[in-house]
Amino acid sequence: MPQFSYKARRRTGEAVEGVLEVPDRSAALLQIERLGLFPVAVEAAKGGATAAPERAAARKGEWADALPPAVREFFQRKRKPKLQELATFTQQLANLLKSGMPLTVALNSMMHLESKGISADVTKQLKQEVMEGRSLSDAMSQQPTIFSEMYINMVRAGEQSGALVDVLRRLADHFQQFAEVQAKFTAAMIYPALVCCVGVAIIAFFMFFMMPRFMEMFTGFNLTLPLPTRMLMAFTYYFTRYWWVLFAGALVIVMLFRRFRATEEGRRKIDGWKMNAPVFGKLMKLNLFGQFARTLSTLLHNGVPVLTALKITEQIIPSLILKDAIARTREGVTDGKTIAQPLAHSKIFPQLMIDLLKIGEDTGDVPGALENVADTYENELSIQLRVMTNLIEPVLIILMAMVVGFLLLSVLLPLFKLISGISGGPVR
Repeated sequence: MPQFSYKARRRTGEAVEGVLEVPDRSAALLQIERLGLFPVAVEAAKGGATAAPERAAARKGEWADALPPAVREFFQRKRKPKLQELATFTQQLANLLKSGMPLTVALNSMMHLESKGISADVTKQLKQEVMEGRSLSDAMSQQPTIFSEMYINMVRAGEQSGALVDVLRRLADHFQQFAEVQAKFTAAMIYPALVCCVGVAIIAFFMFFMMPRFMEMFTGFNLTLPLPTRMLMAFTYYFTRYWWVLFAGALVIVMLFRRFRATEEGRRKIDGWKMNAPVFGKLMKLNLFGQFARTLSTLLHNGVPVLTALKITEQIIPSLILKDAIARTREGVTDGKTIAQPLAHSKIFPQLMIDLLKIGEDTGDVPGALENVADTYENELSIQLRVMTNLIEPVLIILMAMVVGFLLLSVLLPLFKLISGISGGPVR
């Protein structure tokens, strides 16, 4: 059986060393915990059965270190996990801690669980930080790409209140709810995107393959072409020969738009256009208001101070217009006002949210009021998404029918005229 040497400390601070004969490293950590010791380092004993894997890992590390810095940074770069991946990771960790497993052992088990989006290296670094005496929130702060400031502050609040498991479960529910909202948006856009792609493919097929052949056939006859055919032939002629002009123009427009969006004033104007758009503006507002209420409710419910919670929410919200309103609200709360009063002065947040917040402040349950607000706007968002999807489908079908009908009409009209001219006399 493999042997593991360990260094640990007693609760009095005294250093202890020893060797354990256990199946694997996680079993060694569990055995050390059962001995009442705090593990500092656990390594495979020299000459043990696990020496080969350790040497292989060392050789892998040496190979990675030999790469150029830019290449090594590219391969080691961590991508930001999706909301569903964060929800799964958080729920798994909460379940392990709920079962009574110590934090270091739970993190060690998380390394072997399937958690897409958060690699075992991240969990390994968390475990190492915790074994060295840091708190879980401090360890997570070393992974800013993976764990947001909201995540870290809520975990810190859970550690201070002794309710880490409950906090992790609320975090998992929080990310799960936001993931569901994102999934609804994505599902609502799949059908329109698919129809648009099919329409573009049909138009491209007619322009690049069908029309050139018909143009060659029509030019061989002394035939006056109908207006739809002339329009389509002219468009095809100029597009096939000067497509690069359109491409260059589109590229210039995209570059100018990106430069405009890169400025703070440009982002603010674009956010205003989005929120005031005829159909999508309402969806954008419902999503932003629900996200604001859900995030602030989750933070306050887990003991995060009001000013800190508002600051974190301000950083999470993507709209600059709402960021400004939240910043003014934070200044108002600093002056001793309630949350509802400065929110009302912003003229951005709806009256329903303000009224529910006032009720929550009067009853002393602001987190509960914000949770009700979030549920209200998320439910309304789901309804509006269904309505929009039901409206978009027939509109897109009608537009596609008109485009295809115009293409067919442009091709069939001269054919009918040609056939009638041949059968009835000279073509004019």
